[in-house]
Amino acid sequence: MSFFGFYWKQRRIGIIVFGLFSLIFLCAFLLYHLPAGAVFYPALVCMLIGLIFLILDYRKAWQKHRTLQEIRKLTSALMESFPTPQTQEEADYQSIIQKLREEQIQMENQMNFRISDMVDYYTTWAHQVKTPIASMRLTLQNEDSDLSRQLAEDLFRIEQYVEMVLMFLRLDSDSTDYIIQEYELDTIVKQAVKKFAGQFIRRKIRLQYEPLHVRIITDEKWLLFVVEQVLSNALKYAQKGSVTIDLEAPKTLCIRDTGIGIAPEDIPRIFEKGYTGYNGRNDKKASGIGLYLCKRICSNLGHAISVNSSLDSGTVVRIRLDQVKLEIE
Repeated sequence: MSFFGFYWKQRRIGIIVFGLFSLIFLCAFLLYHLPAGAVFYPALVCMLIGLIFLILDYRKAWQKHRTLQEIRKLTSALMESFPTPQTQEEADYQSIIQKLREEQIQMENQMNFRISDMVDYYTTWAHQVKTPIASMRLTLQNEDSDLSRQLAEDLFRIEQYVEMVLMFLRLDSDSTDYIIQEYELDTIVKQAVKKFAGQFIRRKIRLQYEPLHVRIITDEKWLLFVVEQVLSNALKYAQKGSVTIDLEAPKTLCIRDTGIGIAPEDIPRIFEKGYTGYNGRNDKKASGIGLYLCKRICSNLGHAISVNSSLDSGTVVRIRLDQVKLEIE
């Protein structure tokens, strides 16, 4: 309903009552054979004066409506300057709103404290668990057997999960340590490839990679995490064949694998948090967090990530690195 409709609905009773009283006086004068003009002319004057007051009242109500519309655009924490209440009903409503705001602020403060406490705990845990992982890795380096290599690979996967926890906690943190600089893309890619070298060899998957020779503006640590996640997925679902890393113009990093691919109905949702899709349900170990983090990180860095795939035909992940010009620190 429009503002005029609401205003008419609010004032119509007074207008109808005025008309009814005028009609009663007119009928009484006619019954007593008195001049009808004695009622008609005063009623007309009252109507004109009432119309002036009605226009002024409408203007005042419209201004109050506009003020409330502007206040509605603000967050609840900034809703302070309500119009001065004209009736006890308005004062009561504003008092109720103020009480609800205070309760909301109190609940938000409690929730923020709990979340902050939880983030601090899991951050501490993630850093502490790295110590026994490093110790176990040193122990396994002294052995060379199928069992030790399998254990080393499982340990590597645990390290990935721990790093994923840290990235997830830091993603929305106020202290997110982005360092935007110009980097050689090969330097970042080579770090990721070196990290997965053992898995390439163990699984007998061929790596096709030629130097890219391109410089980009990004954050090395966060982009490295994205590349590692993409390579991890490529190795997880490529039981044989190869993984290819190349560059498409102008600055789009492409990572292709010859794995089992992704079902067409899953592609629109693979970047959703917790979505595992057909392959993840079969694997039983997928968390649905890796690609979600990749999407969030690329968005924060001003990059874009996309996936093209089909079942049994492999997957191509493209990371476009030239979309937004970031300031170099």
